[in-house]
Amino acid sequence: MTRKPHDQFAKQFLEELLSPLGKVEVNKEVIDEARQVDVLFSPAPTSSAQAQSLGLLGRIAVLNTALLEPFRNQPSKTEVRNCLLKLLTVIADSQRQAKRENATLAEDNLARLWILSPSVSPGLLSSFDAKLKLKNWLSGVYFLSDSLRTAIIAINELPVTEETLWFRLLGRGTVQQQAVQELVALPPENLVRRNVLEIVYKWRINVMTQQELTEDDRELMMNLTQAYEEARAQAVQEGVQQGLQQGLQQGLQQERRQVVENLLKYRFGSVDEELMRVVESLLQLSPEEFTPLCLQLSREELLARFSQ
Repeated sequence: MTRKPHDQFAKQFLEELLSPLGKVEVNKEVIDEARQVDVLFSPAPTSSAQAQSLGLLGRIAVLNTALLEPFRNQPSKTEVRNCLLKLLTVIADSQRQAKRENATLAEDNLARLWILSPSVSPGLLSSFDAKLKLKNWLSGVYFLSDSLRTAIIAINELPVTEETLWFRLLGRGTVQQQAVQELVALPPENLVRRNVLEIVYKWRINVMTQQELTEDDRELMMNLTQAYEEARAQAVQEGVQQGLQQGLQQGLQQERRQVVENLLKYRFGSVDEELMRVVESLLQLSPEEFTPLCLQLSREELLARFSQ
């Protein structure tokens, strides 16, 4: 069972960033009741140079095989233990393979687990004896006992630097909003910026058409609004340069209409003649403006607000 839509976004996001550095396997099944690792990454031999552009994520990626488990909310103790089970299964599998090949697998070459959480309570950290290693690592990266080869990253405790940007984009609230602003502010020629914006654009369109959205879903959509708008503007600009402005604008308008109608259907079950007049008015607004109106106002409030 996936923790979507944040789970979906986080996996695509990490896959995009890590694929130039090596092999990325999303929803990788491991033996022992077919457990799924959210992202299993194996670095390529020549990945070190490219990894520098990813800061802390790149540093983690080139260490050795990495299991990345992103959470939208702080994981429970049971969820942390389940992640540890996946790690131990991956390690056991690699050791069996080494044995079949009559090879020795050094302790330092065993896989590591990185649990990504928007925040982590002192109680959870204490229960797993997780501690900082500030001599070699940034604040916010808590390591369990050495033999467990596991770290919990409290995203809200990471320093606000370019090195941590790609992790902070998976945070919550103001942490994620700040990271989005930094992403948009990167030079347009930055390839990672471009690819991440494209992921945000496609992901948001897909999620906005879903019938059932939780509060977490809505928060994530609102936090990514600026990145979505930037990607949309970029798509329009590219269309202008290619002589396709009119077709793109029509497609974007149809896309926005579909989003608005789906939001109203989600709220009120259907879109009748009265609500269709509201749709026309809402289309004059930006997604950042019409999304909260559709999700928060009652039918009567919408009709009264847009009756003219």
